[in-house]
This record gives sequence, structure tokens and C-alpha cells, in this order.
Amino acid sequence: MSNKLVMVIDDSATVRKIIETCLGRAGFQVCSFNDGVDAMRWLTTNSDAQVPDLVLLDIGLPKVDGYEVARRLKNKPQFANTVIVMLSRRDGVIDRLKGRLAGAKDYITKPFKTQEVVAIVESHLGSPISK
Repeated sequence: MSNKLVMVIDDSATVRKIIETCLGRAGFQVCSFNDGVDAMRWLTTNSDAQVPDLVLLDIGLPKVDGYEVARRLKNKPQFANTVIVMLSRRDGVIDRLKGRLAGAKDYITKPFKTQEVVAIVESHLGSPISK
């Protein structure tokens, strides 16, 4: 098991389960939340919370959208090295640009292939299992 932590923030339980399973099999630790408010609360109030190495962040979240969550994360110094990857059904240039401006390094469109998610996470964090 790797010590690389991937946080998944998506309001779809199905999407969270799929990502948790494929990244878990690839050797990553995964924690997930159904909205950005809960995720931010956990990160800021849980003193032993590990800072995630990468956050897979849905744009269309309830309460606070993914762009705002990304901006809030990037405004906190402890998340300076956390990679943010946006998840969205929208695939427009503007959506990608807004993600980039909010601090995202990558963008995955739904529906996605699990291999694609693993490949993108590994491209940013390296493979957790040394072969």
C-alpha cells in the first residue's frame, strides 16, 4: 500500500465507489466526500488528517461548486503541493480554462474509463506500487 492519498469529492456515490475501487486496486489510499463543504471541514478540523497528494474534484457539486473548492484549497499553504484534477460532464474549453484558473492541473470528462483515472493519477503521483 502506498502512502499517497487521493481525495475524491463527487456527489455521485457510484462515481466515488468506482474511483475508490480502481485507485485502491492500483495501490493508492483513497478517502471520499459527497460535497466540498464536508471535505474542507474534514481537512481543516481533523488535526491528524493527512494532506491529500491529489484531489479528484467534481465541478457540479451541491452547496459549493468544484471551482470554489479548488480555489479554497489553493489559498491554504498546506495544500500548495496538492494536485487538483477536475471531473465533469462538461467538456468545453471554458470549463477547462475555469478549472485551470481555479488551480486544477488536469481535467477528466465523465463518463470516464477507470484506466484513464488511474493513468492520470499515476502521471501526477507516480505509481504507488514499486515493481
